[in-house]
Amino acid sequence: MKKGFTLLELLVVIAIIGVLSAVVLSALNSSRSKGADAAIKNQLASTRAVAGLFASNSTAASFDGVCALSGANTIGAMVNAAERAYGITPSTYADGTMSTWNTGQCHDSSNAWVAVVPLKASTSITPISWCVDSTGASKQVSTIIANGFQCI
Repeated sequence: MKKGFTLLELLVVIAIIGVLSAVVLSALNSSRSKGADAAIKNQLASTRAVAGLFASNSTAASFDGVCALSGANTIGAMVNAAERAYGITPSTYADGTMSTWNTGQCHDSSNAWVAVVPLKASTSITPISWCVDSTGASKQVSTIIANGFQCI
């Protein structure tokens, strides 16, 4: 009597290992997406306090310029960090311009500001972003903000 495994038994074991590894990898991808989304939300939550400092340090108590990429108490670099957490190249912002579903946005005016970054669950069919604004809103949105200065 010969000892060992038949080719069929080895193929069955390899197939089972393949199925199990596919299940584990899909669970890991879901965890990565959730981690990236948490980083985006935390980064954008921090912008509210910094924008408040910007306005309080402004002589006119204005938010105009708060989306700049550099300067005292500006939030552009923070929005860029949230974009990097999403996995995209950070944007250069221009007020009043409409972005595509997979880019971050930051718009400011004298009395308001809004920042939006897509979440990992986003697709071109179902865009989902995290939005924070000067009214205190911090929520998930499914529309591209176009100079409304408010999470809608």
